[in-house]
Amino acid sequence: MNSGFRQAALVVGLTALIGIGFVFWITASPPPAKTTTVTTDAKVVMANPDQRDPNAPFEPTVGQQGKDVVWVPTGDELVKKMLDMANVTAKDYLMDLGSGDGRTVIAAARRGATAVGIEFNPDMVALSQKNAAAAKVGDRATFIRGDLFQADLSKATVITMFLLPRINLQLRPKLLELKPGTRLVSNSFNMGEWEADETATVEAEDCRSWCTALFWIVPAQVDGTWQLPAGPLVLTQAFQRVKGTLNGRPIVDAELRGDHLTFGQGSTKYSATVTDSSMTGSGGTPASWTARRTARPPRPAPKDDSAN
Repeated sequence: MNSGFRQAALVVGLTALIGIGFVFWITASPPPAKTTTVTTDAKVVMANPDQRDPNAPFEPTVGQQGKDVVWVPTGDELVKKMLDMANVTAKDYLMDLGSGDGRTVIAAARRGATAVGIEFNPDMVALSQKNAAAAKVGDRATFIRGDLFQADLSKATVITMFLLPRINLQLRPKLLELKPGTRLVSNSFNMGEWEADETATVEAEDCRSWCTALFWIVPAQVDGTWQLPAGPLVLTQAFQRVKGTLNGRPIVDAELRGDHLTFGQGSTKYSATVTDSSMTGSGGTPASWTARRTARPPRPAPKDDSAN
């Protein structure tokens, strides 16, 4: 065998051995570990309005910039939960602050409620009106282009929102001035020190983030001194939380829900409905009574907890 042939045979043999070794390494080595990325919060991708075709029909984009917030729709299952928590019926006048594509207003109108959406973006207002007409609730669903801070909320029995904590806090003084018993529901974001009366989270295919509903009932203003037949009732109040004394002795189990106040002292249970500066109630002697507020403490300046 000449030297050239020997060299060729050697190369072929080495190549075969290397190939066998490589196959053995691939077969014997474990597969690489699978990597899973877990996202705890949905990332809102900001839409670029400059990329929109001005000649194309308007289609909202998740993350598009609004006046106060970007648009992220509330999932239909959470909309249902929010309306359920507020017990929305045909007797209600619902106002949705930042109504977007109109889905919450339309869902309320389907329950027979009179529903109004406040939305700053005129394209979204037009889309909402179109959606309401398609759902055949255009007679009960109205959409107004306006600033939610300037809107007249006095007719509302229910207010819904999906804003931001700082905006909720800016609205809070105005909401607390609404008629006691007005129901408020927020998607995900709270009201600072004003604790929610109820919180619920849904698990649904269309709700993978922003899936918590928070519910409040606007409380009556009951702080001050009231003259009851049993003696002076002195109450202090932090939103719906109430404590105080009756004729100098502590009351217990005080609960304020809208304009309805209940509390106890000893074995006696008291129940009253508050209207401005008067209170009509039952419990004690006589069995039914009317009280008037004789003094009210000065209202402290609201605390700025917008950083919370």
